[in-house]
Amino acid sequence: MEALHDFTSRQNEMAQMISDLKAIMTPEQLRIKPTAKTAHQLLCDLGKKLKEHLAAEDKGIYPPLLTHEDPKLKSLAWGFISGEKPLRKQFESYYKNWLKECDFEFTDAFLTDSLELFNAIEARLERESSVLIPRLEESGMFTHATA
Repeated sequence: MEALHDFTSRQNEMAQMISDLKAIMTPEQLRIKPTAKTAHQLLCDLGKKLKEHLAAEDKGIYPPLLTHEDPKLKSLAWGFISGEKPLRKQFESYYKNWLKECDFEFTDAFLTDSLELFNAIEARLERESSVLIPRLEESGMFTHATA
């Protein structure tokens, strides 16, 4: 079973990456080749981190909830599991559309899609923080290790 500390650390890392990306992903900043390349790399890193986060949830968070006797915890797990699919699909489409070619000429459409993706990830992280984590702590099934 995963410690909540590991879970929240991944959340914080993704939130910081999104914050950093939002700061450099302006039309003016992206005209600077090194900044555009950095943004591209950070986007790829965010994608990897998101995949790792969702996979860790699938392996470490949801299985014990799905077998728990409390039907509310089971329902909570199913809700988050079903919420993964649209986010994964959105990121895969984004990756195919914008990141597979090393083209650093970022358009307005790219910026719009990026912000939509960031908002979706942030909404997921916020929902995990406000709904899932408190319920996990309340259940006592997961330890909240300190750093």
